[in-house]
Amino acid sequence: MPEDKPQPSQQQPWENGWAPDTTRAPGTRRLWLAGVLAISTIAACVTAIAITKKESDEASPMTKSASPGPGATLPGLISFATPSTPGARTPGKAGDPTATTTAPTPAASTGDASPTASAEPTKSSDSSGGSPSTSKPSTTWTSIRSVNYPDRYWHVSGGLVKLDTVTSSGARQNATFKRVKGLADASCYSFATADGTYLRHREFVLRAESDDGSTLFHKDATFCPRASASASGAVLLESVNYPGRFLRHKNFQLRLDPYQNTDLYRADSTFRLVGGLS
Repeated sequence: MPEDKPQPSQQQPWENGWAPDTTRAPGTRRLWLAGVLAISTIAACVTAIAITKKESDEASPMTKSASPGPGATLPGLISFATPSTPGARTPGKAGDPTATTTAPTPAASTGDASPTASAEPTKSSDSSGGSPSTSKPSTTWTSIRSVNYPDRYWHVSGGLVKLDTVTSSGARQNATFKRVKGLADASCYSFATADGTYLRHREFVLRAESDDGSTLFHKDATFCPRASASASGAVLLESVNYPGRFLRHKNFQLRLDPYQNTDLYRADSTFRLVGGLS
């Protein structure tokens, strides 16, 4: 029976008569292992990319629909609150008597003493005088009586406004006016006649004319009451577009003249708003 020949030592194959297997290239097993590892890595990467893309596609509709509202802050951006201005106030409404400035001091004519604070007319919103009121004038039929000629009233005659005695019914009708909110300033007055015309100054003379809708007409027909310092419950009527000029009668003709610090001017420019005569 043949004896098993021991395998020669591989450290000295040629000396012992043993030759290595040359049918397989050296390092083949390592190459196979490296190839399998590379394929596994590529497959894992492809799978991870596919899963990530799918999740992104599923989340994109929600992202598109959730558009940021006004004032929203986008992610990644830093926003700062707008600082408020110290001491800022909300502006008042136009025409509010509490927001308007005080009336300018009427200028004295040449040769007269400067008007004193006690002699200057102060702002008033009704015929009763006293302190200013924030209420706006309502539509009221009014007659206007002179303080220094208490038997005479404003009266329209020939298109002009004069200070006349009123006796007949026709004269009483022409001496009665509809007192309404000022055409140019709702805190002041405008006066309309029974036939729809308005009292306005033109060339500084008071007359009755039809409203042409112009800004100039509305200003000419608007007068602001100022409480009289010399007659309780009476007023002076200051032009809205000529501050410092007041309606006064001169030779019984109503006109718009600059303020004068004289007893005669104050008496001629002071009137009482009373109930309508007609």
